[in-house]
Amino acid sequence: MPVSMADVAAAAGVSAQTVSRVANGSPRVDPATRARVEKAMGDLGYRMHRAARALRTGQTSTIGLVVSTLASVGNSRMLQAISEAAAARDYALAVVTVGERGIRDAFARLRSQGVDGAVVLNEATELARDVDPPGDLHLVVVDSPPDPRFSIVQTDHAGGARAAVEHLLALGHDTVHHVAGPARSFAAAERERGWRAALVDAGRPVPELVRGDWTSASGHAAVSELTDATAVFVANDQMALGALRAFADAGRRVPEDVAVVGFDDIVDAAEYRPPLTTVRQDFDALGARAVAALVAAIEGGPHTGETVPATLIVRASAR
Repeated sequence: MPVSMADVAAAAGVSAQTVSRVANGSPRVDPATRARVEKAMGDLGYRMHRAARALRTGQTSTIGLVVSTLASVGNSRMLQAISEAAAARDYALAVVTVGERGIRDAFARLRSQGVDGAVVLNEATELARDVDPPGDLHLVVVDSPPDPRFSIVQTDHAGGARAAVEHLLALGHDTVHHVAGPARSFAAAERERGWRAALVDAGRPVPELVRGDWTSASGHAAVSELTDATAVFVANDQMALGALRAFADAGRRVPEDVAVVGFDDIVDAAEYRPPLTTVRQDFDALGARAVAALVAAIEGGPHTGETVPATLIVRASAR
């Protein structure tokens, strides 16, 4: 049988009305009593019925996620991280993709589901910046330039890219070529910025970049334009996988003939042949901070901006 509010009240030695006040965040409960009730809730596994809570508070305890695609590994990892972070705060998650009808339609679909706020991911962030978000929909945007209309959480893409390039230069390479992500991607632009700045600061030539679309196929195709490269920084691990295969097809050994570094540190990066040196994004931290910022905004807090560090992970493809 589901645990009831009366069960919690009996376990905590308080009235059902007090339990209701705690569940709804009322300030009219002293700290010691609140702690006792919350402990009883946790011990019994009590979960308040969302519909009942919505009637009392005007909030549904549901947040949305807006994403252009779930086909990329990074977006899938973020979906998992945000889903887990939302569940830890007892929020449900509604996911919408941006289809042909655009970002306004995605926001409208979320509003029709009664969400309290939404997280906007990666490629969808540019679309979100191009429209005025609904005034009653709190937003947190992952990977975006500063914008006073919403909170922002991002990875230090430029810092991670700089670390990758500096590592390759320290191995003795004269310069580092770059397979970049899509031109309209904020993350890709920031990684390109870090790559370029590291080369300029070191007084090294900046080669013409080759642009991909995040897929391994585009990484494979890019190698045809990198015939003289001895070191390549690839903007994500999926494109790096394609590049590794293309170099092997061309008879070029990694890392003996050409060193390769990716970005993301996806789950299988260590299983590439050779294992991939890459820049690790902390997807769990990104998801947790995005949800925390959104919940804070829902509860009346100010818009915030946070940057999560990225870490170089050295493996056999560049050492």
